[in-house]
Amino acid sequence: MNEYFLDQRRIIEQLVLRLKPSGSVCWQVGNFVDDGEIFPLDVEFHKIFRKLGLRLRNRIIWRYGHGLHSRRRFSHRYEVVLWYTKSDEYIFNLDAVRIPSKYPAKKHYKGNKKGKYSGHPWGKNPEDVWEIPNVKGNHIEKTSHPCQFPVGLVERLILALTDKGDVVFDPFAGVGSAGVAALHHKRRFIGCERSAAFSKIAARRLKDAIRGEARFRPHDREIYDHMTSKLSIPPVVR
Repeated sequence: MNEYFLDQRRIIEQLVLRLKPSGSVCWQVGNFVDDGEIFPLDVEFHKIFRKLGLRLRNRIIWRYGHGLHSRRRFSHRYEVVLWYTKSDEYIFNLDAVRIPSKYPAKKHYKGNKKGKYSGHPWGKNPEDVWEIPNVKGNHIEKTSHPCQFPVGLVERLILALTDKGDVVFDPFAGVGSAGVAALHHKRRFIGCERSAAFSKIAARRLKDAIRGEARFRPHDREIYDHMTSKLSIPPVVR
C-alpha cells in the first residue's frame, strides 16, 4: 500500500505542476478490500492533494447499480470522485449539467416572488450523489476492460469544469472513456495507457468520437425503472 501511494503521489505532483490556475483535478477511486476489511482510499488521497495546496470542492459519490453481493457485509455500490482546484478562480459551468427539477411547478408562497416559479427554468443542480450505471453486462460501452468506467461519469465533469477547446488529460486512459467525453464535447484530449490492447480499443473509440459516432450512455439519461421489468414480479410459490 505504501508503494502504491508513493507512486500515485509522484504522478499527482506532475499533474499539479501542469495544472492551469483555472483548472481542476478529478480523482476517481474506490475502496481497497483486504481480508474482509475496508480501506477508504479517498481519505489517503485527500492528504496528498492537501499537502500540494489543492482545495477540495466536492467529494462526489458515484452510486452505480450492479455488482457482486457480499455475504458478511453490506454490498458495495459506490465509488468516490474527489474534485480539487488549484485556485479560487476555477471554471464551473453549472447550467451545462443541470438535471430536471423534482418539482418544476413549485412556486414561492410568500415575499416579493410570491406566485412565481421557485426553481431554475433549466433544472436543478445535480448535487453530489450521482446515480450513473456502471459498465457491466450488455452496457452499450462494454469492452474487454475489466473495470471500465462510464463515459457519462466523466462527461458531467468535463461539461461543468472545462470550456470548449480546453485540454483534458487522463494519466490512466484505459479504453479512452474520458477521451470520448472530451472529444464529443469539443475539448482536446491527451491520454496515457501502458496496455497495447487497451490503447488500440481507445484509439478506435476516440476516432468514433471525432466523427460523432461514439456510442455511450449520456450522463443525464433517466435511470431505468427496474419495477417495469417482468423479473421484478415475485414468483408464485405453489
